[in-house]
Amino acid sequence: MKVYLAGYNVDTQVLEELQAKTGRRDDVTPEVISAAYARISRDPKPINEIRQEARLEVERSRKSNQTIIFKMGHHSVAEHSVFNLDILGASRLAMEELEKFRLCSYTEKSQRYITLDKDFVVPKELVGTGLEKKFIGMVKRQNDAYFELLGKLKTYVFKNNPRLAEDQKKHNLLEGWAKEDARYITALATQSQAGLTINARNLELMLRRFASSPLLEIKDLGRLIYKETFEVAPSIVIFHQANDRDRKTYPQLRELAAGLPRLLSPRLRREASKAGLTGTKTGRKGAGEVEIVDYTRDADLIIAAAILHTSSAAPFKRCLKIVRKMPRKDKELIFKTAWRNMQFYDSLLREFEYAGVTFDIVLSAACFGQLKRHRMSTITIQDYDPRLGLTIPRSIKEIGMAKYFKAIADESAEVYNTINKTVPLAAPYILTNAHRRRVLMRVSARELCHISRLREDSHAQWDIQNISRAMSSAAKKIMPLTCALIGGKDKYNEIYQNVFGELPKVTESILPETRQIK
Repeated sequence: MKVYLAGYNVDTQVLEELQAKTGRRDDVTPEVISAAYARISRDPKPINEIRQEARLEVERSRKSNQTIIFKMGHHSVAEHSVFNLDILGASRLAMEELEKFRLCSYTEKSQRYITLDKDFVVPKELVGTGLEKKFIGMVKRQNDAYFELLGKLKTYVFKNNPRLAEDQKKHNLLEGWAKEDARYITALATQSQAGLTINARNLELMLRRFASSPLLEIKDLGRLIYKETFEVAPSIVIFHQANDRDRKTYPQLRELAAGLPRLLSPRLRREASKAGLTGTKTGRKGAGEVEIVDYTRDADLIIAAAILHTSSAAPFKRCLKIVRKMPRKDKELIFKTAWRNMQFYDSLLREFEYAGVTFDIVLSAACFGQLKRHRMSTITIQDYDPRLGLTIPRSIKEIGMAKYFKAIADESAEVYNTINKTVPLAAPYILTNAHRRRVLMRVSARELCHISRLREDSHAQWDIQNISRAMSSAAKKIMPLTCALIGGKDKYNEIYQNVFGELPKVTESILPETRQIK
């Protein structure tokens, strides 16, 4: 057996410096990896030799990629080509679109840890409408409010945490707590930046979706990404233009939903009006509302049967029949055996994906920024809606600034309503991190446990803690066995002890200094 390192990510400036010394090289492209790996299934030569040939014949490699991807339909070969992209100056609203794609990796500038400056995006849709000045004036008032709140919150946080305040090393932590609550008054127009890692197949999908977007900032972002990647790898990003599926489907569905009441009986029309399908006011909701709207029936039984199925030669139906007849203590034994060797960093077995829960959640923009990172779930969203109210941090109330905060946020909502009448695409930019949207989220029991471990932990931000805790609490009621080990990672030992009557046995770690590198 042999293993060769075929390639790895290198900063483009390093590549440019190397080429400056050695001369321009046409084979400095991820396309040769895609082309070489595409030939593995039909070429008997060793992979490393195939790669060498691909590097020596770049144009042939590009033609091969186009043939395999376009004519033969094997898009998966494009996944071997990977790009790292710096995204700067995009709005928080645009970042939400960027981070919708499941199979990509993102690290975004955190408004919790970095003091925000006053940079923001003015939507191109507003230019020439007479609303641009109103928009800019509102964002400036929000930013002024941010700095005013930040100063008072710093004093509040340091005063309420005297032990931490005594330690100079903890000052950044305390200031971070102040920043994360002050940011609730800032706009979705606030500029951000992110590092993006994406393979060529997902890049193509992203470019197609961005080209189809009605939002001009997203179109521009797509064009810039395409410009940066096309010259490096022209043969593996092919279907990147706008298409009807992405341009028309949701607008047509919204049109259908808006017209639906006309087709209903009077009784159902009243129900549709209550549900907000007619655009009537749906009412304000309490902070962090979480409601289960669907779930896997007999989830505990299904997961127990799935575990037995993996661990035996019996068909699933027979496993399920056996589990149904088991006393509770025997079903518990199945789960405990599946959990016994877990540490706080271990995920549940994959069998826990056979049961799931769908949540209808009303949450702040700030909280959605964290929830959306759990991309192994299914998340669909409604537009931000000022009628859903605000999430005001408790610290803002405790420093006596709740009325001031609400006045700025309500003024932002008034500007939103004004813009929404004539330029609806640009209206969400002016809303704050405190404004809310409604989210429909489907998660497997396995992913729910992961969310709980990360987001219910005491180090997590309070807003997402509240949301994830409400999700866990609701799920425990419908699948008590499956969710018996759910909770924040800081409580893992305690939860484990409640289930097993003992602490988990710690697996001996292989520390870096003990590794023998040859």
